[in-house]
Amino acid sequence: MTLDEFTIRPDPADPRLTERVSGLDQDGRAIETSVTVERPLTLFLNGQEVVTMMTIADYPEYLGVGYLLNQNMLKPDDKITGIDVDEETDVVVVRTERRTDYQEKLKKKTLTSGCAQGTAFGDVMEVFETVTLNPDVRLRTSWIYALSKKINLTPSLYLEAGAIHGCVLCQEDRPLVYMEDVGRHNAVDKVRGYMHLNGVDPTDKIFYTTGRLTSEMVIKTVQMRIPILVSRSGFTAWGVQLARQANLTLVGRAKGKRFIALAGTDRLVFDADPGAVGDEGKEHQRKGSRDED
Repeated sequence: MTLDEFTIRPDPADPRLTERVSGLDQDGRAIETSVTVERPLTLFLNGQEVVTMMTIADYPEYLGVGYLLNQNMLKPDDKITGIDVDEETDVVVVRTERRTDYQEKLKKKTLTSGCAQGTAFGDVMEVFETVTLNPDVRLRTSWIYALSKKINLTPSLYLEAGAIHGCVLCQEDRPLVYMEDVGRHNAVDKVRGYMHLNGVDPTDKIFYTTGRLTSEMVIKTVQMRIPILVSRSGFTAWGVQLARQANLTLVGRAKGKRFIALAGTDRLVFDADPGAVGDEGKEHQRKGSRDED
C-alpha cells in the first residue's frame, strides 16, 4: 500500500486537531499525551440555523453538505450555489437555488445511538424505503482482509490521540476517502458530502467503519446508495433487520482473519483462505475493539 492510494486520508500532524496535555499515569509518574480537539460548528441552510455540532472541524464543507443530505434537508438534485465557511465564528453556510424552510421538520427529532450523541430530524425512513441497492456488485473476502490491513496501518488521528471514529469509502480492495471525527455520524456525513460535491458513483462502493453497526449506520449507508457496509465492531438487532430489508451486505467483527456477515450474503465471494491471513497483530489493533465491540 502507498499513501497515494487515498484521495483523502487523516492528517495526524495537523496542529489544529490535537493538543498536548500533561497528567499522571497509573504509577503516579508525570506524562504528556495527545488529546483530540473538538469544537462547535454551527450549520446554516441558506438563512436558517439548523444545528450546532461538536466536531474536529477539518472538513466543514463536506460535513455540512453531508449532514443536510442525510437528514433529507437537501435533495440529491438540489443545486448548491455556495458554501461559506467562517473559521473565526465556527460557522458553515450552505446556500441553495431552491428556497428552503425546515421549521416544522426541526421540531421532530430522533436521538441517534452515536456515542457523541446526535439528532436525526424528521422521518429517518423517508428515503430508506425507496432505495434499491445494486444487486450485481460483489464483495471478495480477499478485499475485506486487504482493506482491514491498509486502513488500520494508515497514520490517523485515532493512533495519535484516540477518542475518534473513522469511516472509509472504498472500491474493491482500495481505500479512497478516509474521514475521522469525534462522532461516527459526523464521519459518515463528511464522506457523504465529499461524494455529493465530487460526483462519486456509490453503486459499486464499500463503506468501512470502525464503529458499531447500528440502525443509524445502516440507514445512512442505504441513503448513500452504497451496497456494502463493513465494520470492525459488532451489530445491533435493528441494524441487522434493516440491512436485510434493504438487501445491504452487512459484515461485522472484521478483525484479522475473522468476520461475520449477517445480511446480503449473496454478494460474498470466498476467494481467500482465512488460514493464510492469520490473526491480527498488535500493530493493527484499535484500542476500542481489542476485547469487545
